[in-house]
Amino acid sequence: MLEIKPTPAPPSGSARHLPMNGEEPIPSRVRILSVLVEDGQNTLTKVSGVLRRRGFHVRGISVGPSRQPGRSRITLQIDHGHAEADQVRKQLERLVEVLEVEDLTGDAVHNRELVVARVAASELEALLKLGAKVLSTGAGGTAVEFSGDAAQVAQFVSELTRHGIADVVRSGPVVMRRTA
Repeated sequence: MLEIKPTPAPPSGSARHLPMNGEEPIPSRVRILSVLVEDGQNTLTKVSGVLRRRGFHVRGISVGPSRQPGRSRITLQIDHGHAEADQVRKQLERLVEVLEVEDLTGDAVHNRELVVARVAASELEALLKLGAKVLSTGAGGTAVEFSGDAAQVAQFVSELTRHGIADVVRSGPVVMRRTA
């Protein structure tokens, strides 16, 4: 039988990401790491192996090219405290393929996720009012996309469940430090 344990509340006075422009705060146990790596056949396997061996819960992961050819940026949302994130950072830095690890948790950041869903045409109006954009329409339904911070995307996915989703895909986080 599956046992569901309640998530403990963070201690009072613990550090939290300050919301900007309507963003929801990120709980203090969630760390955001940005990892610059050399592209290679086993790079993602080695990075995920470090996380697996340490028993860290990854809430989100995304990988994309960097501005430098032959290098990629991996964004990780790890559900653990500061000490554990430092341990992960140190372990990642030992990998030959890892060039840089930045902890963006306390920084002001742009944080976006993407949802692409296929819905019945009759449900389109309500989703467009929430900010969804139409990608295509066909016999199997209408494909829509929505992007926003994690809280906005979670709210959109919740709305999708009330409107009968035919299919849905959600990306991991894409995070970039804000500049002044």
